[in-house]
Amino acid sequence: MRWMETERTALVDTFRMADPEAPTLCEGWNVRRLLAHLVQREHMPWRRLMDVAGKAEPGHEKQLSALVATAQTTEGYQALLAKFAAGTGALNPMTWLGDAGQLLEYVVHHEDARRGAGPVEPRVLPEAELTALFKHLPLMAKLSYRASPVGVSVARPDSEGVVVRKGENAVVITAEPVELALYLSGRRAAADVHITGTDESVSAFTAWVGRNG
Repeated sequence: MRWMETERTALVDTFRMADPEAPTLCEGWNVRRLLAHLVQREHMPWRRLMDVAGKAEPGHEKQLSALVATAQTTEGYQALLAKFAAGTGALNPMTWLGDAGQLLEYVVHHEDARRGAGPVEPRVLPEAELTALFKHLPLMAKLSYRASPVGVSVARPDSEGVVVRKGENAVVITAEPVELALYLSGRRAAADVHITGTDESVSAFTAWVGRNG
């Protein structure tokens, strides 16, 4: 079993226990809308593209709203959850992507649902899953910090960092993989990370990140 499947099962359990109206870390999205997003992304990607092209404010996406409308009742929500829980079929491109395309998505959105109402205790994940998750973080960091004014590395505690942006006066962002995933994906307020370097480099980096989302 790939880790994306383990994470999907855990996410389904969280969706099942959560209040569909509860807030998430995604601006404008409650738990119901987050679930609809995952179903849309995996089974109706053309509608996702239509929403992206429409540039609607979060919470007002036309195509996504139509899907959310089908899940307003308990039965509708459970049906949408069952569709997500069933996974993607053998011919679905999302299946071909495997952990490379799905693991980060599931982990980040899992925390979106868990932490939307405020801080919670971190989940205890298998070390092998954390290792797999960290493997996918440098590419995300390289894309996020390609224009950083200082060098950047990402690291797990007590481990050697991975350089994602070369440069002088570098900073190191250190955290467990789930926290790093949240920070790199823009959920900085909810992420427990440590940024080290010279005072000048840390100040320059955090100021740049604040300006650039």
